[in-house]
Amino acid sequence: MSGQTDLTQGIREHLGQFSLHVLLVFATGLTIGSERTVVPVLGEEVLGVESFFVIGSFVVSFGFVKALLNLYAGKWGEEYGRKPVLVLGWLTALPIPVILIYAPSWSWITVGNILLGINQALTWSMAINAKIDLASPDQRGLAVGIDEAFGYTGVAAGAWITGVIAGQTSLRPEPFYFLAAVVVLAFLISIFLIKETVHLAQLEGDDDHHDANLPFNEVLKRATYGDKTLFAAAQAGHIENFVDTLFWIAVPLYLTSQGLAIEAVGVVVGVHSAMYFLQIGTGGLADRIGRRPPVVVGMFIAGAGVLGMVFVDSYLPWAVLSGISGLGMALLYPNLMTVPSDAAHPTWRSAGMGVYRMWRDSGYGIGAILIGLTMQFVNTEAAFYMTAILMFVSGAVVFLWMEETHPDFGTHEPPAPATEPPRQPTSED
Repeated sequence: MSGQTDLTQGIREHLGQFSLHVLLVFATGLTIGSERTVVPVLGEEVLGVESFFVIGSFVVSFGFVKALLNLYAGKWGEEYGRKPVLVLGWLTALPIPVILIYAPSWSWITVGNILLGINQALTWSMAINAKIDLASPDQRGLAVGIDEAFGYTGVAAGAWITGVIAGQTSLRPEPFYFLAAVVVLAFLISIFLIKETVHLAQLEGDDDHHDANLPFNEVLKRATYGDKTLFAAAQAGHIENFVDTLFWIAVPLYLTSQGLAIEAVGVVVGVHSAMYFLQIGTGGLADRIGRRPPVVVGMFIAGAGVLGMVFVDSYLPWAVLSGISGLGMALLYPNLMTVPSDAAHPTWRSAGMGVYRMWRDSGYGIGAILIGLTMQFVNTEAAFYMTAILMFVSGAVVFLWMEETHPDFGTHEPPAPATEPPRQPTSED
């Protein structure tokens, strides 16, 4: 039998593997961040795309593919283990830098973002599930906070680094050489250094519990509409990704239209994502005070930061308000994700997280469509107004419907015991 450490959860007990997963989620963030500053401007200035809606199409493809793959990543993580899904995710990323370097038209960028959506769904889903597997239940908020903090610090670093490279060289190919190095290194780490963690999740739950081993279709129903708390989390996750989409599509184009240099745009976009590093603190805070308070407060702060950006007209105020919006996201982002991990039985936690992440990341696709259409047919500022208003409405739904899910003092209970399949009548011989 393996050593006791192998059968014990805890960040300290598994510090080596936990640290490797932190490194990999940082690489996942670098991968998507490498597109944040450069690609929208590349479409407009190099590939000659004039339609804001067409520019937004690469985020639409990313969002819907990532949403769908999130759903199945959780299911596959239960069936095949975390590591095989993780390796597949990094394998999918290998062609992305080549496509971005040589793409002759915007349709190639859209295809590349389909691969990016697959990569982000598989690698980030398994990174978060592995960290939850490794951590003990009373460290769950901290584990999610660390995951999201380093992931979005990677997004910020990728946006900043590629912005600097583009400013000093050109929009391509140089920024994407950096991306290629990140993808290859992460792929090798996932193959040779990462170990399987799914067996650790099995330590937490009793398979005979009435809520254990729900069929996948029942998990889908429960996490979508069968539980008011999980519905509140799913809709909030969906809407808050409008903010992320805004900073991906509208913010770079809006700031460059206001005369801001590409290097400075990279800083403003990067500041927003850099604030996500505070999730180390906000995830741990939720382990002490609960998930609901930081989610509610974060929804309104993030919306206020977005709204404020259209009322200022210089570099420093834009950077400050970008940071305020990022602070709100740091409060809500990890704790929304902790809600389904609290509410799910360990036997279907990965699948339940996959359902939440599906609804959350479909917000990229829906958000890109709405933001792109608003920019195209109204103006860029209207996209900021729309996003802020939706954040305020969604925050009100969370306030009214979400119950506390903390494992020690939460008030949330499953809506009803899982129903057992009807017994087949047996004939008497």
